[in-house]
Amino acid sequence: MDEIQVRNLTIAFEQPILKDLNFTASSGDWITLVGKSGSGKSLFLKALARLHLLNSGRISLNGINYQDYAIGEYRLNVSYVVQAAQLFGETVRDNLDLPFLVRKLAPDIQKQLNGLTQMDLSAIDLDRPITELSGGQKQRIGLLRNLLFPPKVLLLDEISTGLDEETKELIWSVLKQIHHDENNIILSVTHDHDEIKAAEQIYTFESGQMRKIK
Repeated sequence: MDEIQVRNLTIAFEQPILKDLNFTASSGDWITLVGKSGSGKSLFLKALARLHLLNSGRISLNGINYQDYAIGEYRLNVSYVVQAAQLFGETVRDNLDLPFLVRKLAPDIQKQLNGLTQMDLSAIDLDRPITELSGGQKQRIGLLRNLLFPPKVLLLDEISTGLDEETKELIWSVLKQIHHDENNIILSVTHDHDEIKAAEQIYTFESGQMRKIK
């Protein structure tokens, strides 16, 4: 059983954006985060991903303070995916090799090809330049890069924004299957009404606080 826990988290600029938050998610949880723009949803995910410093409070993964993990080890377990995928290098292969290389493993071409098929990208050659990919294809490659080795905690920051309905449905179908198979933790920020309607658990952000509403 995996668990990510937040205790008394505060992040402030001139004024506190997130104030004294407490939160726990465990294996099997898929939690949707909603709220107005600027309410702190994405900032919360960035804090969990160790991409933003805390003013005070503590984040722990499986009972261990997140600062006690080497940053590389932590990010193998807690993965953050954003709306506009940032692809690396020059080709699809460069991006799909990366999860293997950071684990000091030889790239598994068959696993990469299976992943492309799962993402309905079987027509995309591994040596295709990323400059030739559409926005939706880039988003799927970026997501696949994070799913070749499914993390214990997957943080999704409005990843379906700007995608057509068919691509949205495909991405969520893949995520649901992986969530079922891995029993991992997923936290998803979204403004999409269909995603919110289908959510199992919902937390809303308002006035620096987060509150469970479903």
